[in-house]
Amino acid sequence: MKNVLIVYYTQSGQLEEIARNIAKPLLQDPEVSVTFFNIEMVKPFPFPWKPAQFFDVFPESFLQIPSEIQNPSQDILEQKYDLIILAYQVWYLSPSIPITSFLKSEFGKRLLNNTPVVTVIGCRNMWALAQEKVKKLLKEVNANLVGNIALVDRHINHISVITIVEWMFTGKKEKYLGIFPKPGVSDDEIIGSTKFGNIILNYLKKDSYTNMQAELVANDAVEIRPFLIEMDKKANKMFKIWANTVIKKTNSRPNWLKGFYVYLLIAIWIMSPIVYILHLLTFPLKYARIKKEKKYYKGV
Repeated sequence: MKNVLIVYYTQSGQLEEIARNIAKPLLQDPEVSVTFFNIEMVKPFPFPWKPAQFFDVFPESFLQIPSEIQNPSQDILEQKYDLIILAYQVWYLSPSIPITSFLKSEFGKRLLNNTPVVTVIGCRNMWALAQEKVKKLLKEVNANLVGNIALVDRHINHISVITIVEWMFTGKKEKYLGIFPKPGVSDDEIIGSTKFGNIILNYLKKDSYTNMQAELVANDAVEIRPFLIEMDKKANKMFKIWANTVIKKTNSRPNWLKGFYVYLLIAIWIMSPIVYILHLLTFPLKYARIKKEKKYYKGV
């Protein structure tokens, strides 16, 4: 019997839906036992968000400062797992606070120690550098990253900004104003993610994950958009400055967060188009580097 633990945190339910669709082939196999662990915070985060609450989690999210989470059941703690599937969202270019909290918890360290891990990302579009942070955290707890699946909103950047904000602040995953596309990962991709579960199951039963990531990538588990990698890197540099500044401003924190909000508006609606144009103009000069980066970020 193979034992698989699926760890996730979700607010809207989308990430749980992704995780359960990926898990379908494993759940249907009599030789595999699947356990789901839904991370619950001692102090829950709201959904839908109010704008002030949403921006208030920025410094702790980006700086990967954990919060207290509820312990898993004793049954989960006592079991040794053959594979852990870690499904997470990206908050402010870093893994969400609940996932960071799990990875840095004492029981998370025990569960992950010397265990193969497949990461599953459900986010708007920029996830590459958040995954690098997750890789580092997994390495620190002696986990073995063997696969990665990234499901994203495939609409153009500015469209997805509008739709995701509406979803976060209303809690409604529907076509905004009746003309915009639905936010988040498409229903077809969520349903189709079962194919990744079949691939994972095959390697789980072989007790070897060699070449699994290559097969996942061949089945569209990861799409790399070079422009988004470039934006991710630039934004991380600026977010680091803002986060380290805001975290120290205890008394004036709300005012600094308002300043960060203004910066975001400028970055998204003014700076981002300029960076995109420069990216297109310089693409031939950076082709070799971009090709190398695409290969790297598709791997584990």
